[in-house]
Amino acid sequence: MKKIKQLLMTILVFILAFAGLPVVSADTTTYTIQLNGTTAGHTYDIYQIFSGTLDASNTLTNIEWGSGIEKGSIEFYMGQASEKAASLSGKSNDSEEAKAFAKELIPRLKSEPTKTVTSEAGTTIISGLEPGYYLIKDRENSLSNKHGESYTSLILQVAKNINITIKSSVPTLTKKVKSSKSNTYSSAAEYTIGDKVYFELVATLPSNYADYSDYTLIFSDFMSRAMTYNHDAQVLLQNGSEVTDITNEFYKSMFYPNAQENNLEVGKYDIKSIPNISASSKFILRYSVTLGEEAIFGSNGNTNRATVVYSNHPYSTEGLRSQTPWAVTKVYTYQLKVNKVKENQQALAGAGFTLYKKVNNQYTEIKKFEAGSETTFDFKGLDSGDYKLVESTVPAGYNAMKDIEFTISGTIDSIGALTNLTATSANATFETDVNTGIITLKVVNKKGALLPNTGGIGTTILYLVGTSLVLGAGLLFVIKKRVSTK
Repeated sequence: MKKIKQLLMTILVFILAFAGLPVVSADTTTYTIQLNGTTAGHTYDIYQIFSGTLDASNTLTNIEWGSGIEKGSIEFYMGQASEKAASLSGKSNDSEEAKAFAKELIPRLKSEPTKTVTSEAGTTIISGLEPGYYLIKDRENSLSNKHGESYTSLILQVAKNINITIKSSVPTLTKKVKSSKSNTYSSAAEYTIGDKVYFELVATLPSNYADYSDYTLIFSDFMSRAMTYNHDAQVLLQNGSEVTDITNEFYKSMFYPNAQENNLEVGKYDIKSIPNISASSKFILRYSVTLGEEAIFGSNGNTNRATVVYSNHPYSTEGLRSQTPWAVTKVYTYQLKVNKVKENQQALAGAGFTLYKKVNNQYTEIKKFEAGSETTFDFKGLDSGDYKLVESTVPAGYNAMKDIEFTISGTIDSIGALTNLTATSANATFETDVNTGIITLKVVNKKGALLPNTGGIGTTILYLVGTSLVLGAGLLFVIKKRVSTK
């Protein structure tokens, strides 16, 4: 009995002793990572790479491969978790070693992530994380067909309550058209048919440009068929105040995708091969077109739209791309319609008109219609400015119109929309339609005065008076002759 009691006491001592030992897995504290700078619509998969214990100094100890890793695969390629973690000790999450490690992890991840969250605009919260070291990444193919988006750079982070600003941004594109009257650029301008129209596109790079192994940048510009490309595209690289011509680095191609537009492409599949490019660099594309006879008049304008096609996956080798939102410019032009009529408002043929525009304070001929059977004269493709209309040929039997000096003025608002169109003159009244861009003028010709020598009773009277004068003169001559002979 005594021996049995001793055995039971020994067992009890062992139970009590082991009951007092700390258990590593007993730490049930969870943590929250707040991602700042997120946009809505991303699906973030979170994988636990290392598990462990987080001490008071935020140091991860007792490190093992985490729940988000295929452990058999990872140990074969990378060895023990503690040894791999030790090789990363003291390295920042932005270090080349950490970036390389993150990319190496991708094929070793489990099919199901440890946690998944959907991003929100501004901030995204990842909560309920057990102690460990985590990889945060966009789900593959989650941004397909989403324009204006890029995959977030891989994030490695020890689980603790922390705020992180993500590294993900997209290029931007601005497009402007040069004013026909100054050296300024804006979203819209007015031009005359036959003029050269100048465009400028400016593209920026994403803030995480350095995380890409290669980077595609393609300007894709769709112009109205009324615009003929002048094959003068120029590409400039801007770093601060320094501007370098890099046109020869880019290919240039024209495509004709539909009946309404021509497509100019200027691009390079890997700008990483060009020296001195960083996330702060800008790319400037300049080119010109000639506005042709097919131009659209009025508020619809002649649209020119562009986008930039760019690499959007910093850790993929599959050449995934997206594109920026469309940047749109418009070119406006107008039409003067002159209707020639009689005093009774019936159409009158036989007139010819010449239109002049004031350039450098002098009137310059821009269009002339010779006299013929036409009664309506369309002067197409005009912009704002001072003009003079001259009736260069007057129909027979009618008085000439006085020259009409007038001013065309279009109003374009801050977003590039044509909101008003006027034509004013001191001696003529115009009708305008901002939607069609048509300015209408009715020219009334009055008949000349019916003078006596043009027919009727007046002619008869003149004949009688003339005859009487001739007869009188003859009679006077005979009388004078008879008197002289006496």
